[in-house]
Amino acid sequence: MPNKCNKIRLSSEPGKVTVRLRRGAWEVEITSSEDRVQQAVESVLAGMASKEPALVELDAAQPEQRKFETCRGMLVTMWREGWFGAPRSLSEAHEELSRRGYHYDRTAVSHSLADLVREGTLFREGSMRNYRYVQKRPPGPPTHEGEQASA
Repeated sequence: MPNKCNKIRLSSEPGKVTVRLRRGAWEVEITSSEDRVQQAVESVLAGMASKEPALVELDAAQPEQRKFETCRGMLVTMWREGWFGAPRSLSEAHEELSRRGYHYDRTAVSHSLADLVREGTLFREGSMRNYRYVQKRPPGPPTHEGEQASA
């Protein structure tokens, strides 16, 4: 039984080579004659490169803007920017994170918002399943990486 991790394997046809390429979410298998393998691989790689999402380009071009990768970290960033200056729902926060390129599960966003409420960063108003989150205190100067000074 062939190993699925092999990148190059000989085809059952004589003179043919099969190459399996993985790049991000893409997986491509190419079967070509031995003398045209390099040309086929280069052609496929060029096509895959032109289809890269813009978010990957942003990561390479501006890594300093992608510091916070956790859901909570991104919500704290939004709080620092004053995004919670007006009352916002869970749906609005989830949509804003997605708009910024962070696709977290709704339950992760909900738990992170609840944590920020418990810590006193945000205030929650409304009733269950209908909460609105609003900034309780303004952002203070950072004490060290990722934390705020107590006001």
